[in-house]
Amino acid sequence: MTAQATIRYPLRHFHMCCGSGAGAKGFNMSNPRVGNLVGDWICLGGVDVDLDGLQDFEKLTGVKGTQMDLFTRDQYTRFHGKEPPVGWKEATPNDIRRAAQNVTPHACFISSPCKGATGLLPESMAGTPRYQALNELTLRCIWLMLEAWKDDPVPLILFENVPRLKTRGRHLLDQIGKLLSLFGYAFSETAHDCGEIGNLAASRKRFLLIARHIEKVPAFIYEPPKHSLRPIGDVLSRMPLAGDVEAAGPMHRVPSLQWQTWVRLALVKAGGDWRSLNEYAIADGYLRDLVIIPEYRSGYLGVHQWEDSSGTVTGRAGPTNGAFSVADPRVAQSARWNHGQQFGVHHWIDSCGTIPGQQSPGQGRFAIADPRPGMAKKKGDPYLTGGHYGVVRYDQSAAVVSASARHDNGRFSVADPRLPEPNERLTCIIRSLDNTWHRPFTTLELAALQSFFDPEDHWSADPIDALEIKRRHEMELFQLYGSNDSDWRQRIGNAVPPKAAKAIADVMGTTLLLVATGETFVLSNIPIWVRPIAMAISVSSYAAQ
Repeated sequence: MTAQATIRYPLRHFHMCCGSGAGAKGFNMSNPRVGNLVGDWICLGGVDVDLDGLQDFEKLTGVKGTQMDLFTRDQYTRFHGKEPPVGWKEATPNDIRRAAQNVTPHACFISSPCKGATGLLPESMAGTPRYQALNELTLRCIWLMLEAWKDDPVPLILFENVPRLKTRGRHLLDQIGKLLSLFGYAFSETAHDCGEIGNLAASRKRFLLIARHIEKVPAFIYEPPKHSLRPIGDVLSRMPLAGDVEAAGPMHRVPSLQWQTWVRLALVKAGGDWRSLNEYAIADGYLRDLVIIPEYRSGYLGVHQWEDSSGTVTGRAGPTNGAFSVADPRVAQSARWNHGQQFGVHHWIDSCGTIPGQQSPGQGRFAIADPRPGMAKKKGDPYLTGGHYGVVRYDQSAAVVSASARHDNGRFSVADPRLPEPNERLTCIIRSLDNTWHRPFTTLELAALQSFFDPEDHWSADPIDALEIKRRHEMELFQLYGSNDSDWRQRIGNAVPPKAAKAIADVMGTTLLLVATGETFVLSNIPIWVRPIAMAISVSSYAAQ
């Protein structure tokens, strides 16, 4: 038996309200196969009103998008609260067709704005003319797309939105259904988790309407296979520590939060949320059982356990500049050293022992219980007036600052009453009760969790050869267009994860390849999308044979 040569089959996709192009990137990643036929998804372009997002679209897909306002004039006025500027015009079906290079796509992906239907928006605000106009873009996009290719219908349509659209936008979905039926489409309203179908470490539940043109696509469309959600650490552990912008770029900076937010995050139990705060005792507006302790430096006044290994021993190793102390369990043995004289303290009325060439509290009985704590010694005493371990009040002025100023050789400490104001914004590390840093995700981490890029392409703990190291150093770090974290996060949050879009493109592409080979059925235990109508068509096709 001779192997058949692989045949490449072009599949074209187009995107409305394309945003940063994450969904389009996912389609480009897909290469479905049926027998020796392999599909190559090709992006025709996308349309969106956001120019910054279109910069990302071109970078992620390699195809230039088209800036286009999809509102009607009435919708524009209700959303913006004013008439459109001079020269503004409504988009037409011809404009949509030109944006797709005047080519009919095999699949059209529509992900219209969803703020008006999201659960994060109160019901009272969702019902205002502004957000109703935004919701109406769902119907507007479907109509523009159907009219653009009414003479050569798009075989497959994918309409994605928030799950609550099924309730807050029910009247719009009913109209969309009527339109699709009028233009010859079978469709199904479903819901899925992008994290499960994309094998991600983040859950993202979405509403999905999938439609197929009955004459062009008689074959079943199967659901993508599902996976268990991965742990967050699977992704973040392959990235540099948050804040290392030198290794990961500006999108990896730690967000600046209010001081009170940092404290609250530190008090939330790992795996919990704000309800953890209810478990703490509050007295007169303060935490009764906890106190915030600033860290001087790593290991400051640190004490090792007897069974621990020591850290690096430096030239200035001492208790006050690192973990250079040990909890020694050999009390009985140490009591015999130097006849038990270590750290000995004489009474004021005792006589002193022999004074050797070297003497300190740790070498013998070289300390005294002085009953004169409140008495002055004479003026000019070199030790007492040196201010050793002295603490200056916050409202006092400092003395001369010497080149060797340290806490133990002068009055070089201050009683600082300041903590940040509750609403003061800053970036800091507060070690939580579970000895970890509770912090927000960086923008780059959010992009990785949404599968915008794979951290493995840049950083890996696995051994790699010199050529791979060189390749990674030369690879451009992932960064969206612009420099504003808020804008980046909004575009990431609005996006369809590329790996989830790839999973959808895989099954849609398989269906299209089956159609290309004349097949309408494939044996599979995977559930079928558009089940009721698909079953009816299957039966009628079989009967006709």
